Amino acid sequence: MIRTVRIEDAEAICAIYNPYVMETTVTFEAVPVSVEEMAKRIEVRLARHAWLVSVDETTGLINGYAYAGIWRERQAYRFTAEVTVYVAPNFQGNGIGKALYKALIEVMKAKGYNALVAGIALPNEKSVGVHEAVGFEKVAHFQNVGFKFDKWLDIGFWELQLNR
Repeated sequence: MIRTVRIEDAEAICAIYNPYVMETTVTFEAVPVSVEEMAKRIEVRLARHAWLVSVDETTGLINGYAYAGIWRERQAYRFTAEVTVYVAPNFQGNGIGKALYKALIEVMKAKGYNALVAGIALPNEKSVGVHEAVGFEKVAHFQNVGFKFDKWLDIGFWELQLNR
C-alpha cells in the first residue's frame, strides 16, 4: 500500500535511511539523521512537493519511501523537482521502488511539474535500474565530486520529462 507520509513516520524512515548513511555511498550524507530532523524534512517537502511511503500490508510497517524536493532555488526551476527513493534492504527486489516512483510521478504531474531529476551515486546498478524502468534517462555524469569512506565518488543525473 502506498500513501502520503505522515510526520509520525519519521522514526520508521530514519530506520530505513540511516543504515544507508552509515554503511553505503548511496547517500553522500555522513551523519545519521535524527527523528526530529527527518520530521522537519517531511514537513518542508510536503509543503510544496510530495513524499510517499510504502507500507507492508502484512506487518503494517513502512518498507520504503520516495519524495520530491527542490531541484534548484532559482524561480525558473520551479517546475522541476529532485526525487529520490529508498527501500528497506530486506524488501529490495520486490518492485517497491518502482511502485513508489510510479505513484510519485503521477502526484508530481498532477501538481504541474514538468521534469524530475535524480542524482545517483555511482556505481549503483540497482538504483539505475529502478530509475530507467520508470522512464528516467541519464543526462550527466560527474567524476570524483563526492568524498566518503576515504574515496572519491562519481554521481550521475537522470531526468524524466513529465509532459512528453
